[in-house]
Amino acid sequence: MTETTPTVLFVCVHNAGRSQMAAGYLEALSHGQIEVLSAGSEPAESINPIAVQAMAEDGIDITGSAPKILTTDAVKESDVVITMGCGDACPIFPGKRYEDWQLDDPAGQGIDAVRPIRDDIKSRIQQLISELSPAATPSN
Repeated sequence: MTETTPTVLFVCVHNAGRSQMAAGYLEALSHGQIEVLSAGSEPAESINPIAVQAMAEDGIDITGSAPKILTTDAVKESDVVITMGCGDACPIFPGKRYEDWQLDDPAGQGIDAVRPIRDDIKSRIQQLISELSPAATPSN
């Protein structure tokens, strides 16, 4: 981390839906002014295809992402650690900002159920960007 580039880690058990959507939005909307990580305690084999479809509808391509295992180093590297309402536990380090976003799980849901989750995540990401990097005005 540098003074000008905060790092945000999104954590969910399978790192296949909510955390991937959040990471996709933060990467796209922060225009490189925030470093983005995502991981899970029990990563899935692949990203939820409905999450990929929902993001594509909003112009965000997350097909190149893959679920990753949560490591202590990822938490140490991060300034902000956000769990996605999935009850995942993260190592706690002093001086980090921890948040838990209560979000419905898109796993096994159809596109009509995933769109509101996606939209909620986008709104939270826009707020997060305004808090972490006021110079990076989030685009819509």
